[in-house]
Amino acid sequence: MVNTEFSAMVPAPFGAIGIITRDDFLLHLKLLSHEMLAEVFTEKPTKDAFTLNIINQIKTYLANSRVALNSPYALQGTPFQKCVWKAIANIPSGQVFNYTQLADKVASGPRAVANACGANNIPLFIPCHRVVAKNGLGGFMQGEAGGLTIKQWLLAHESVAL
Repeated sequence: MVNTEFSAMVPAPFGAIGIITRDDFLLHLKLLSHEMLAEVFTEKPTKDAFTLNIINQIKTYLANSRVALNSPYALQGTPFQKCVWKAIANIPSGQVFNYTQLADKVASGPRAVANACGANNIPLFIPCHRVVAKNGLGGFMQGEAGGLTIKQWLLAHESVAL
């Protein structure tokens, strides 16, 4: 099978969303703040049906946060990270868990859960923005420029008030 990698960009209110797919699997989704746009990803127009489907799903989500994102994806991580990501994938739009609640679900500690969140390479599909601190927003995107602003936008878009 040919290993063709497609890149696409979806404009978003907070900047853009960069997408990488291969062989009909979503490999990487990067939330890009306005500050990050100049440094990362350039758009390559694609006619690949799978990638176009991902683009359409993201555009639909950006218009209506209650739309579930669903696509085959290839997760690369430890068994523990995959366990955490599976639990995160089950958090519905409009709801949040704090790190301790999620840690209890996966029989671990909040710091380990936070580290797994930071290693998530397909946010929105694995909605790590729905995991927050006990007393507020918590971290997001491992401290990258504009990360917390993006998390705030996503949660507000899903009608979550913290």
